[in-house]
Amino acid sequence: MSTNTYNNGLPNIDELQNLANELFKALPNEFPKEISLSPDKAEHPRATKIAETILHAGNTDQFGQIPAISPSNIQPAPPAFSGFGASPSVLNYGNTGVSVLYPNAGAGFDPQSKNTSSGVQENHNLNIDNPHTGFYDVNLKNGNPAQLNEETAFSSLLLNNQYLPFQTENSSFEIELQTALKFVDTQFRKREDFPLNGNETAASYYFLDQNPFAFDKRSTDIIVGNSFDHKEISLFKGHHFDAALVKKDFPILRETVNGKPLVWFDNAATTQKPQSVIDRIAYFYEHENSNIHRAAHELAARASDAYEAAREKVKVFLNAGSVNEIVFVRGATEGINLVASSWGEQNLNSSDEIIVSNLEHHANIVPWKRLADKKGLKLRVIPVDDDGQILLDEYAKLLNSKTRLVAFTQVSNALGTVTPAKKIVEMAHAAGAKVLIDGAQSVSHMKVDVQDLNPDWLVFSGHKLFGPTGIGALYGKEDLLNDTQPYQSGGNMIQDVTFEEIKYHKAPNRFEAGTGNIADAIGLGAAIDYVTKLGIEAIGQYEHYLLEYATRLLKEIPGVRLIGTAKDKASVLSFNLQGYSNDQVGQALNKEGVAVRTGHHCAQPILRRMGVETTVRPSLAFYNTTEDVDTFIKTIWELKKVRF
Repeated sequence: MSTNTYNNGLPNIDELQNLANELFKALPNEFPKEISLSPDKAEHPRATKIAETILHAGNTDQFGQIPAISPSNIQPAPPAFSGFGASPSVLNYGNTGVSVLYPNAGAGFDPQSKNTSSGVQENHNLNIDNPHTGFYDVNLKNGNPAQLNEETAFSSLLLNNQYLPFQTENSSFEIELQTALKFVDTQFRKREDFPLNGNETAASYYFLDQNPFAFDKRSTDIIVGNSFDHKEISLFKGHHFDAALVKKDFPILRETVNGKPLVWFDNAATTQKPQSVIDRIAYFYEHENSNIHRAAHELAARASDAYEAAREKVKVFLNAGSVNEIVFVRGATEGINLVASSWGEQNLNSSDEIIVSNLEHHANIVPWKRLADKKGLKLRVIPVDDDGQILLDEYAKLLNSKTRLVAFTQVSNALGTVTPAKKIVEMAHAAGAKVLIDGAQSVSHMKVDVQDLNPDWLVFSGHKLFGPTGIGALYGKEDLLNDTQPYQSGGNMIQDVTFEEIKYHKAPNRFEAGTGNIADAIGLGAAIDYVTKLGIEAIGQYEHYLLEYATRLLKEIPGVRLIGTAKDKASVLSFNLQGYSNDQVGQALNKEGVAVRTGHHCAQPILRRMGVETTVRPSLAFYNTTEDVDTFIKTIWELKKVRF
């Protein structure tokens, strides 16, 4: 193919267009037989979309330019999740096929090793330091997989990961066309190469390359105003965090609602999922799907290793002492029910006492109330002050020799209050009681270290940690779990069964009867990888600043009453607006694309303590921005102006 010397060696656009038209002549009848690569000559919307995808997807760098591609700057690609239709997060690496979660993963392994191209070892034995799935694991610190050489990486890019639409074979024409398209800038700008500066790694998160956590060298003041005119300035100092970059990893955040960009402020109910989690689950079903354990075949080995590697990730994430302390459950609710129905049934007797706090979600009230009613136990409640903070002095008065269990939340889902968890645990243990922590709302905002907190159990749900629904984990001290009777019975949790005797496995298997949620456990592991890569401390710090920004703006609106004003809060804002029902406020926000939760949030006791039945509850996550907050605040201001 000839090049234009006046265009810095780029392929001749006319010849390139002819090549593209040859391809489209072979496409189904719904496509035109001729297209133009020039932006102003598109004849067919779907054909144009394909052309734009081929020419633009992922080929721009942080400056909006399209760097040249050559074997020297191609990164090795992991096993493709979906061929040409790769996710935006994969394509955003410059069409190298490198995934967001596993930027250093290669398309295969060293042929001299005993690993197959799928990364599965021949002996099928679980080795946590080298999971059979072959995915690089940031938690296990097992190093990067073997890298492909430049020639292999370049051919892998062209042949394995970047097929054109409807491509059925790797013909020389298609390879030539694909190669040519890599070098085309349809905006006809002068392109520059952007080589690594020597301080960066070739394969890393695109948003970490641009460092959203860096201090802004300028003032970090944020502009606010009483009438939302952004004329008054209030100082708000903190980190500059470019959440807009992080947003690119969450495909659902590109959705529109009522013609407006989606603003997801319902994170306390469920969080959205990064593309890496979606891809990891799809990869399991495409390449690893099998029941786990007790099989000699290849897919059982892959599935078992991926599942147990996910358990290891949960262990590292919580800083548990052993993988035997991590039980996969359906979510925090099932984890609490497991403890109530197994340990509670086995160990609690009439006149024993259980303490919960006034902040609890129904999931940490109802199982204990049912058990108390069934066994004649007494349920006692730690009160809170008018700001929604635990009253430790009152808690101390509740503890006595009859206290057998203290169950409380680390973060309130309704108010956002962060409880003094370590102190509560210490006081309970001093009284001889066991402790269960509901970590459903805390693990996504702060570091949760079970060896430091020292609870007997802790539960959390994957869907509130940017992972799948229907999966969660119960942490329990190993000796305690092994001394507890199983929660459910069936396959997978037994060592031996006769008609005379049943022998159970030790933890965690004794609590995982039947076929578990294998794919979503692996997806939870991918979510933990993602959060770990960002850094939970950095996430918490950014969300704290965003909460302060939103709180300051919301408090300026006349008629707004904030519910829950504890000094130490996670990013939850519960409020009522005078003159409107909560549903009316929620519906008005929905018209602007803003999703919030309205209702009692499955926490009726604490809302009634605060004098209300329901609230509007925006809840923030690290992919939310000050612009999202501005949209939310502007809508509330407009509602206020209508009535007053």
